[in-house]
Amino acid sequence: MEFYLDNIDVTGFCTTAACPAFGAERGVATSDSTVVAQLKAQGAIVLGKTNLDQFATGLAGTRSPYGAVQNPFDGNRVSGGSSSGSGVVVSQGLVPFALGTDTAGSGRVPAGFNNVVGLKPTRGALSTSGVVPACRSLDCVSIVALTLDDAETVLRLVEEPDGQDAYSRSRPEQPVNRFGSQQPVLDICHSPLFALASLLYEGPWVAERYAAIEPFLKSKHAQEMDPVVRGIILQAERFSAVDVFQNEYRRQELASQIRRLVARFDATLVPTTPTFPTIQELQVEPVLANSRLGRYSNFVNLMDWSALAIPAGFRADGLPFGITLLGEAWKEPQLLGFGRQWLADAPRLLGATKRSYREERVPPDAMVEPEAMQLAVVGAHLSGLPLNKDLVMREAKLVATTKTAPCYRLFALQTGSSIPKPGLKRVSDAGASIEVEVWELPLQKVGGFLATVPSPLGIGSVELQDSRWVQGFICEPVGLADAKDITRFGGWRNYVQSSRG
Repeated sequence: MEFYLDNIDVTGFCTTAACPAFGAERGVATSDSTVVAQLKAQGAIVLGKTNLDQFATGLAGTRSPYGAVQNPFDGNRVSGGSSSGSGVVVSQGLVPFALGTDTAGSGRVPAGFNNVVGLKPTRGALSTSGVVPACRSLDCVSIVALTLDDAETVLRLVEEPDGQDAYSRSRPEQPVNRFGSQQPVLDICHSPLFALASLLYEGPWVAERYAAIEPFLKSKHAQEMDPVVRGIILQAERFSAVDVFQNEYRRQELASQIRRLVARFDATLVPTTPTFPTIQELQVEPVLANSRLGRYSNFVNLMDWSALAIPAGFRADGLPFGITLLGEAWKEPQLLGFGRQWLADAPRLLGATKRSYREERVPPDAMVEPEAMQLAVVGAHLSGLPLNKDLVMREAKLVATTKTAPCYRLFALQTGSSIPKPGLKRVSDAGASIEVEVWELPLQKVGGFLATVPSPLGIGSVELQDSRWVQGFICEPVGLADAKDITRFGGWRNYVQSSRG
């Protein structure tokens, strides 16, 4: 049994998009949207439609003529939008899941405010045929659920290419990458993410919202729209075709910068929202207060990323707090794996119900990275050093910072290169543990990387301090003939820093 957001067509229901006049013009739906038809074919029972911010324009759940959707934890607080009704019916335990839509965070923000799971699949993974568009090129059907298993099950049932949807895509064949324990957690600069997010409403993408309902906007019923929603959408009239291309160029520039920034990470973790406003605060500042809610969500679809919003406990005032895991397109399985690791530590309350539940932890033997080679780097390929870019550009990911077994010596080579390099030598006595980083390099990228490794360096087997053997940088004996022994520094980074001093 499930509910559907009232911008998704269901046979026998009038799709209003929270605008009665718009619904009256369209009439009762005579066919199901693709996702509804798929779920019905699997035995799903439709219970009804849920309220939303009008035309899916909002992140608070307050822009509806049917009234603001109240938060089940505090009726004075917003419930999140635009898929507000879907978030609340799941949180209250009326259904195990509901469908919403997500263009700027509309499926994730309600999940964060209602202590439930919000899965925003890759654009085109779920058909939007039969869904009232917001920004058609960015829209996603999203899944709101009580548990990760429920969200994953629904995704599996409805992820299928749809010939009726020009934006529908097939999942590419790719290895299912798992993650290991003891992965590093590092901060990144969010500035380019926030700059990209601002383009969604401050740039010409608002023209897509205009295009989605243009006939209605030009009809005599347009004055019946929510005045805030109508004002936002009419901003499209101030943008030109030149503005569209200039902003698209800017989007590509920012996206390229962001991809380089996160290339070595499996996922990015952000708060689902920065604030948890009251309904009154939204009435006082209906645009500004709403805009703040999209700080960590507006950029995701512009990046063509997948996202998973999960509960992360409760604040001191008893209100839920949520986090969102972000990954590249088609990384839903990996994000669900990360989510299980996060939520498996302890039982948690399901939504606003009194029931507790504990997600099943991913078994340790599944935490491997198939289709990738682990590579120990010891010199200029270390993070932040000149040749690290050769790994990052090949989508390598940092697994661990560790040391070798205590049977190596490190040398500064005399190669005459503009970028100094060390040589690692295994010895039978008087050895030491040398600092290394272990990176996972996709197998299809290995050949190109090896072509960048100059003589006398090579790739061979290196033993780590935990007795594991991985591939790593070694040096031919000829390269060590006039090299300087720098073992006492414990690693290349320390040696470089001491040389600068």
